[in-house]
Formats: sequence, structure tokens, C-alpha cells
Amino acid sequence: MKHLEKKAADMTVKELASYIDYSVLKPEFTEEEIIALTKDGAELGCATICINPGYMELCAPYVEGTDTMLCPVCDFPFGTSSTASKVQQIEQVAKYDTVKEVDIVANFGEIRSGNWDKVLEDIKACVKAARRYGREIKVIFETDALNEEQIRRMCQVCMEAGADFVKTSTGFLTGHEAHGATPEVIAIMQEECGDKCKVKGSGCIRTRGHFLQLIDMGIDRMGVGYRSVPVVLGLDKAAPSADSY
Repeated sequence: MKHLEKKAADMTVKELASYIDYSVLKPEFTEEEIIALTKDGAELGCATICINPGYMELCAPYVEGTDTMLCPVCDFPFGTSSTASKVQQIEQVAKYDTVKEVDIVANFGEIRSGNWDKVLEDIKACVKAARRYGREIKVIFETDALNEEQIRRMCQVCMEAGADFVKTSTGFLTGHEAHGATPEVIAIMQEECGDKCKVKGSGCIRTRGHFLQLIDMGIDRMGVGYRSVPVVLGLDKAAPSADSY
């Protein structure tokens, strides 16, 4: 949890952008769209650009020499691949010098099944793979599919596994109501993690008020979709569309 010296409303655009992992994850994006959005995130000074692993070489040139780095998201959005497959994905992307962190999706079906030992071993292997390249790792829970007890337990599991961040959502969950990074869920994760693990909120962060509120709560990072980035930064007053990440 970040300990702030000033309120979010008093921060500059660049300071606010440093909280953002700019989401460029939609599978229908063309290469031209991915390049344009990567450039935009880098120009704004976002912490990272979240991309699918297949676009590492495409995006890398557009963050080199900037304060922005890449954050590939592995086994996205379901988290249901084998541990060996997840580890291989991490190793393929973590070797790039332009990578700051790697995001992974926990197997939330296994979480819902109560298979905690299996979930722990899976995340431990992913953390170990990221560490081989000196990268931090974020673990997505898909909190809209979980109850409070499961969310709290997963925070403990991630800390035991050595993860650097716990994270709420993929933004791609179906069959459940989308709430994403609500202040209530973020508060639960912060309470469980304290200063032992950082918290990333993602999903449904579409208004400036919500964005600033989470910063003032001490959140460490936020995943924000490309349509919502200018809104939360105060650069565009237009309401984002309903399909924003």
C-alpha cells in the first residue's frame, strides 16, 4: 500500500499516469491499433502497457527510451493452462529488457473448488520463473467470481508464494456481474496484504472520481482501458463506452 504525501486531486497528469497499466489486450486489435495505443501510453508516462505475449517484439520499440515499460499478461484471460505452460509463457516474455512486470491469471476455477495447495504450487512456479529474469509478478484473482473469504485466502496464498502484487480482474469475465476494482474489494485486499504485497485494481475503472478515490486509498497500481485513460486523467470529459476494460 502506498503512503501518500498529497491527495490524488493535487497530482499532475504525469504523477497520475504513473499509477496506470494501460490495457491493450483486446484480441481483435490490429497491429496498427496496438502500436498507436502503445505510443499513447508511453507518451502519457503510464507505468506499463499491458499486452498479450505475442506482441512483445511489435511493442518493444515504442517504449524504449521512455519511462514506460511493457507488462505482458500470461495465460490470459482464463488462467486454466497447465503450470508448465504458464511457466513457459513467462520465460518467453520476461527475458525482454523492456519488461517491468508480468501479470498472470490464477486458476479461479481451482480457487472456487478450494484446491488451495494446487493454486499455491501453480503461483509459486510462476513467481520462480519471473524471478529468474528479475521481474515482478502480479496475480489476477478474478474477484467478481469469488466471495470475500476466497479473496482473503488468495491474498494469503499469493504472499506465501512470493508474488509482488495481487490484482482484482481481467476485464473479460463472462457469466458474472462486472464490478471490478470496487473500493470495497480493494480495501479487503489491502487489509489482508498490508505492506507485504502490493495491490492492483483493474476492471470497471472508468471515472475520474473512482480513479482518484483508489489512489487516495493507497492503491499501488490500476489497470485502465484505452478509452478510459483520458477520462481518469482529466484529459477527456466524455464518458467511456460500456466495453472499456
